Amino acid sequence: MRISDVASAEGGAVGSMRVGKLDQKFLLQGEDGSPNNYLLNVGLTGSGGWGTPRHRHNFDQIRYVLKGKYPASPHKIMGEGSVAYFPESVHYGPQDRPEGLEMMVIQFGGASGEGFLSTPRREEANEALKAKGEFKDGIFTWIDDKGQKHNVDGATACYEEAMGKKMVLAKPRYDDVVMMDPDSYDWIETGTSGVSRKLLGTFTERDTKIGFVKVDGGATFNTGTRSQIEVLFMSKGNITVNGKTYGDKTAIELVPSDAPVDIKANEDSLFFSVTLPKF
Repeated sequence: MRISDVASAEGGAVGSMRVGKLDQKFLLQGEDGSPNNYLLNVGLTGSGGWGTPRHRHNFDQIRYVLKGKYPASPHKIMGEGSVAYFPESVHYGPQDRPEGLEMMVIQFGGASGEGFLSTPRREEANEALKAKGEFKDGIFTWIDDKGQKHNVDGATACYEEAMGKKMVLAKPRYDDVVMMDPDSYDWIETGTSGVSRKLLGTFTERDTKIGFVKVDGGATFNTGTRSQIEVLFMSKGNITVNGKTYGDKTAIELVPSDAPVDIKANEDSLFFSVTLPKF
């Protein structure tokens, strides 16, 4: 088990591959090169906002809005507390994130098994590309040795620079982003007093799951065992684990080899839960 909170987590800003200012705190990261590599971050849009053109990725993303409203595209606006699944190979955007928007995002290898390029490798590629061309409005432009001009999405350019190969996108499993309103779902008792779960959905043949766990103040949530990696993000509350206390914006990684652990809620606590794909 690994635990990280926003106060002590390392941070960074998205490079010139995108437009504007987006400051991120990296709470948890997976194993680089693994199909299950992932990044869980909390991002805060800076002065002037942050944007991207319409694009798509070869990995999955799940977004949980903590503060403000998030325009996943001009006609798809996520409200505070809402959740959305962004499947690999599915277009979204253009994004125009307003200043002050705070959002938890987890990016991870999708069902195709292509994995997820780590942030350090992406930013190294971003810097290397500056010597070959120009980033503008989220697009990378360069001229080849035959004088031909090329335009490609900034994130795609970074992936191809880092990996040394063209990005190949799997056939989309969904035709659009899947948006969810957690308030429309019911809480289901778990059999443990003071602990309830809310399952928002299960996706693809790899059994990716999205949901919430609610632990009443004074109650104890036992993590149990699992066959897939599960990541918990506490959006509000206060807990004690193995004698140490944590506040809101704390992330917990649970892997199949982890033994069950008791999480004591010192006050009403809410966890966002993501079960990563099974490979």
